Amino acid sequence: MAQPEETRSQSRFAEFGEGNAVNGHLGASAFLVTIMMKRIGWLLLLICACLTANAAAQPAQPVQDEGIPIQSELVRSRCGSCHKVDDKMRMTRISYRRASPENWEKTIKRMVALNQVNLDPADARNILKYLADHNGLAPDEVRPIAFEAERRLVEYTYTADKDTSDTCSSCHTMARAMSERRTKDEWGLLVSMHRGYYPLIDNQPMNGGQGFRRTRPVQTEPDADGRPPDNRHPMDKAIEHLTKTYPLDTPAWAAWSAAMQPAKLAGRWAVTGYQPGKGAIVGQVVVSADPNAGDSFNVDTRYTVARTGETVSRAGKAIVYTGFQWRGRGGLPGSDNVWREVMLVERDWKEMSGRWFTGAYDEIGIDVKLVRLSSDPAVFGSDLTALKTASTGRALKIYGANLPASVKPEDVGFGQGVKVTRIVSARSDEIAVEVDVASNAPIGPRDVSVAGAVKPATLVVYDRIDGIKVRPQAGMARVGGAVFPKQLQQFEAVGVHNGPDGKPDTPDDLDLGIVDVKWSLEEYTATFGDDDTQFVGTIDQKGLFTPNVDGPNPKRSGNRNNVGDVWVVAELAPTGASPKPLRARGQLLVTVPVYMAWFSAGDGK
Repeated sequence: MAQPEETRSQSRFAEFGEGNAVNGHLGASAFLVTIMMKRIGWLLLLICACLTANAAAQPAQPVQDEGIPIQSELVRSRCGSCHKVDDKMRMTRISYRRASPENWEKTIKRMVALNQVNLDPADARNILKYLADHNGLAPDEVRPIAFEAERRLVEYTYTADKDTSDTCSSCHTMARAMSERRTKDEWGLLVSMHRGYYPLIDNQPMNGGQGFRRTRPVQTEPDADGRPPDNRHPMDKAIEHLTKTYPLDTPAWAAWSAAMQPAKLAGRWAVTGYQPGKGAIVGQVVVSADPNAGDSFNVDTRYTVARTGETVSRAGKAIVYTGFQWRGRGGLPGSDNVWREVMLVERDWKEMSGRWFTGAYDEIGIDVKLVRLSSDPAVFGSDLTALKTASTGRALKIYGANLPASVKPEDVGFGQGVKVTRIVSARSDEIAVEVDVASNAPIGPRDVSVAGAVKPATLVVYDRIDGIKVRPQAGMARVGGAVFPKQLQQFEAVGVHNGPDGKPDTPDDLDLGIVDVKWSLEEYTATFGDDDTQFVGTIDQKGLFTPNVDGPNPKRSGNRNNVGDVWVVAELAPTGASPKPLRARGQLLVTVPVYMAWFSAGDGK
């Protein structure tokens, strides 16, 4: 029996996301899209009018020497009904743009959601792969904005042009725009598309309260550099800046596109990293080529949380775009907890680095570095981050690969004043030892060596803890659990030694690593009778803050939501001669969910 058109649309859109490796599935809530389409018929008319007017104002033909030929028959056949092909195989719009895999993915999603493009999952993935490879970005163009794809919550200020930053970053990160390279005409069409799809931006109280088109006060004073005031339309200024700073053709892309080749990454890799709240992780990743798909890999990961001994095993798949952009995903056995992987592959194929992450808002993550393993011994790290002077019989584990099965105390070194007294056990991936630390052992970072393999600055020798710090100093969580997901916030407390100068907060301070503390919340007083600590959520004794449920709370004055500001307080019990506990705190903002997302949580956002 034939499906109703609405049902067919939903099925097609749900299927579209199966198996994609770029930041999640290519898919979205068809129900939401259907409702949107029924309610914005007037908006589509406005879009057509806006784009028609813009097209009339644009040159009829692109500059002759610009444009990237599209050699893929699949792209030409599936996209050619709207994007015309000329005699040089250049397609309108597509040939005059380069972008990150994530930005191309967003474009394909929009084509399906709003332009009724009918793509099966395999075609969608292949089109994405082709465009990311042939109309992508070079490594030097990606590195400054790697945090965008790695889903890092960072404070970033675009300093190249404030007006452009104000115009673009009112709605999304500036890195979204920096993930594009376009011709001048294409930058202009992109601005027109924004005004067509989102007409309210012309007069919304954004960009300093002026909107895109609202009358602005005339500047009369010179700019900071002494030049006459620039009273052009903000969009004109943005287009000029973007065209000059992010053109289609760049030396970096010319060099990389010529040198690019499929990455040969099969083999064993050492993985080291850091997970906030848990500390260092060490382990191995086995990468094998997928015989059914080029630039695709099967991945088996096993690592240990060095501080606690917790082991994690995960299997997954990955694909490499543009010869250097690793995008992977994998799950824990028996769990629907999916981790995504975003890394940059170095040109020599011997190192990769980036971030693995999970969570409804990608807030739980591990900073990782992978190094290709050979048959030589390698030291990854230790379960301890600090050794106190005047201690004896201190147990310690050294993690690595290809470590000797037969090892003597003199084969293991920690520098002056630290003596290995006994080898407790030895395996190829772990050696357990006991050490004595002299009372006069020099204070500072220490390398660890095993049979000729060295790991620099693995741990610190110290004589006291001068203070503790809470990281991050400022965190953010989002209420949820009823209608929207929760955003968690992980805190940790680290010990600090003031270093040779004896002064806190100076460059020679020594980080002693995570310390066990008592966690609590205190009021961040902003108003009379502030009561945020009663409603925002709870923090466990591992430093993980879980926010309260979303929605109005009838138990709270004014029926308010469970949001607010609090202090997160860490308290370290007295140690040594110190008669008082050490305390430190960080600020936590508990705010509302992200109420509007064009695609459902987990689809890559």
